Amino acid sequence: MSSLRKRMSLLLVPTLLVACTTASAKDPLVGLDEYIERGMADWEIPGLAVAVVHRDELIYARGFGNRDLKAPNPVDEHTLFSVASTTKAMTAAALAMLVDEGKIDWNDRVVDHMPEFELSDPWVSREVRIHDLLTHRVGVGRLTGNRLRFMPNRERSELIQHLRYHEFEQPFRSDYVYSNVMYMVAGELIPAVTGTSWDDFMEERLFEPLDMSRSNTSITRIGDDENVAKPHQQIEGELRRIPLRNFDNVGPSASVNSSVRDMAQWMRLQLGEPGKYDGERLISEEQMEVMHQPWNALARGHVEDPINAYGLGWRLGNYRGYQIAQHGGAADGINTELIMVPELDLGIIVTTNLFNDFRSAVTRTIIDRMADLRSFSWHEYFLSNHESRYESVSEERQEIHEARQSGTEPSLSLEAMTGEYHDKLYDDVEVFINEDGDPALRFWGDDSQVADLEHWHHNTWRAIWRNPGQREKFIHFTRDRDGEVGELHVTWTLRPDLLQVGIYPSGYQRTVRYQPVRDD
Repeated sequence: MSSLRKRMSLLLVPTLLVACTTASAKDPLVGLDEYIERGMADWEIPGLAVAVVHRDELIYARGFGNRDLKAPNPVDEHTLFSVASTTKAMTAAALAMLVDEGKIDWNDRVVDHMPEFELSDPWVSREVRIHDLLTHRVGVGRLTGNRLRFMPNRERSELIQHLRYHEFEQPFRSDYVYSNVMYMVAGELIPAVTGTSWDDFMEERLFEPLDMSRSNTSITRIGDDENVAKPHQQIEGELRRIPLRNFDNVGPSASVNSSVRDMAQWMRLQLGEPGKYDGERLISEEQMEVMHQPWNALARGHVEDPINAYGLGWRLGNYRGYQIAQHGGAADGINTELIMVPELDLGIIVTTNLFNDFRSAVTRTIIDRMADLRSFSWHEYFLSNHESRYESVSEERQEIHEARQSGTEPSLSLEAMTGEYHDKLYDDVEVFINEDGDPALRFWGDDSQVADLEHWHHNTWRAIWRNPGQREKFIHFTRDRDGEVGELHVTWTLRPDLLQVGIYPSGYQRTVRYQPVRDD
């Protein structure tokens, strides 16, 4: 047994292990197909795929439902899904290879390899280490993420240039602040050190050795492949197909597309003898342990839980007495959950083409069966919680609508509103008149990032994105002392309270104050 597995074993709390009376002694996964099909019907999930790895073998891999709600094209174990933030652990693994080769050290300062890296605090800019980028403790939060776009068609180098204007949400190393852009910076260390792009490095050093033949780092690399899951969202009570999300500008944090069969090979690298795949060592055991260590302590759900922390690309926690390593992945309309139980040499991945919590019910049910634990109705538990949450958040959204003041008019004419606006961090936005004669926004000169404006009240408007997956947001104009446009305020939702209800209400948002660009 590797030292990593030994260390994980010592943290086991055996008092929570209770014999299960439902799983078959011969095959603990008997009846899983029916369980999944029933849950998919209750959650209205178009398509889902599952893979289970146990003792270095792929013991279960299946697809359910359809890749596209509009067509009968079944999901199978080879169907490509955007696995989104599970990419983060792959980026950490790629860097671990460079640590093994002596090209970098986890404690290296980022600026020593990437002099152009600059944050709003000069001292922090100099002190950020590689491990800080991977543990969400730099203090710089979300610029891009679920339904949140930030210059999606610009190069990663341009995003790095804009980081110098990004305010800190928390002081450096003081707290956990989830950040996709810091992982993008981490991935860009690879070309800085090797001369090989992050995308090509992933293909050559991870996907090829792990026999992940269907995996890629961008939707632009999918080509003519038809076995690809299409994303869906519940929008105003209707299940709708939405466009695939391109995450290329922050690729090292979220852009991998893969199948559950391929992801099973990735889990095999983590389990058994960590760092080995089919007898070949790809990453040293030392660096595998480093990645699975708790680097950033998080609040525990229960005082008796032995750990809740973030490693290098992994969320570390406890499940019914077992230590687990896991990570979720959330792209627009596609949700993934990957969870591993090292002591059981067990790994599970569930991915669906609709946002839902049923994937968590599936992973927990499989662990319960494989560990011979007392069964629990996880499907009913998560569904009940979702329904209660849906009702509560819907009421909050309705309160926002009821607060809308009828009969008001904007104090600024359309002509006064139109023009260019600028913010150092969020760059450019144009207010223009669309083909229907109504105002609209175009961000970053990008025709894929257009939102039409619907008057809300006074000088407040609701911006409806033309890409339905991005949903909507609120903006408002202010006036200066001369009665001209003072500022354009855009409220960016960083995380909605519940996406199925809408992009608002939200307890995590940022209002950006764009200045009008005037001809002098």
